[in-house]
Amino acid sequence: MDDLQQRLIWIVGSSRSGSTWLTKMLAANESVIPIDDPHIGHHLSVWRPISLAWGTAERLPELQTLGEVKGGHDDYFFSDRYRDAWAPALRDLILARFGAQADDIAAERGVPAKQVVVKDPGASGVAELIRELFPQSKLVFLLRDGRDVVDSWLDAYRDGAWGVKEGTYALSAEGRLAFLRWQATVWLYRTEVVERAFAAHDPSRRRLIRYEDLREDPESVLEDLCRDLQVPTTPERVAEIAAEHSFEEVPESKRGDGERIRRAAPGSWRQNLSAAERAAVNKIIGPKLRALGYEREPRARYPRAA
Repeated sequence: MDDLQQRLIWIVGSSRSGSTWLTKMLAANESVIPIDDPHIGHHLSVWRPISLAWGTAERLPELQTLGEVKGGHDDYFFSDRYRDAWAPALRDLILARFGAQADDIAAERGVPAKQVVVKDPGASGVAELIRELFPQSKLVFLLRDGRDVVDSWLDAYRDGAWGVKEGTYALSAEGRLAFLRWQATVWLYRTEVVERAFAAHDPSRRRLIRYEDLREDPESVLEDLCRDLQVPTTPERVAEIAAEHSFEEVPESKRGDGERIRRAAPGSWRQNLSAAERAAVNKIIGPKLRALGYEREPRARYPRAA
């Protein structure tokens, strides 16, 4: 299983940040096996309090996970006291599960599974645990302007949108502000946890990608990433993959407002959020955005990933 751990590539960061797009491009190389949204994070990082609090609490709640709240309780399954008992077993369970699927897909493709890319934005809330369990894996931190993230989620909760079709709900006009505060808080929490995991991970096994850079020059970013991750490919093949998976190649019927693939236009939040909504979001994530290099100017150029 240690061999599989070394071949794991985790893509973490916020949801609605282009992680599906990036995973598909990486997996277009046949030796890269994709595992798309295993939802490990949604099992291990259950939010406390629940999102309802953002619409009913007297003041903005402090977001935590169930593990943070209950970790000191011996009877909690994932308690701190018994970490040495459950952590190795959890690692082996995840490796066995991913290994079985990777073997199936590799057999279908008729190629060896050299890398297994796991796209799980929900695991961002437990990125430090993931890093602890899989120190030999590779970590890709996909970062996107949180204002575009919350705007994208807002679109997913419109009547008839893809999110509603998958079991969410259509927001009322009165619920927009609370929803945006909730999504901004989640973006901040996940971003800060991934930052800590990224800082602690082996520098040779980590990579920061900004969505804005990926959108501006997908071919160059993908080529650099494949080289860093040791994905066997060629510049010519990378160029083909970037072209095949471009936003412009998506049929018009499958992109646009209300669709999973929406606009791929950084900065759209400026047109879609009201002044009051922008102020509410900025109050929560403004300092972090500025620390990450996202400026307020309408045409600011975001710095490339180091």
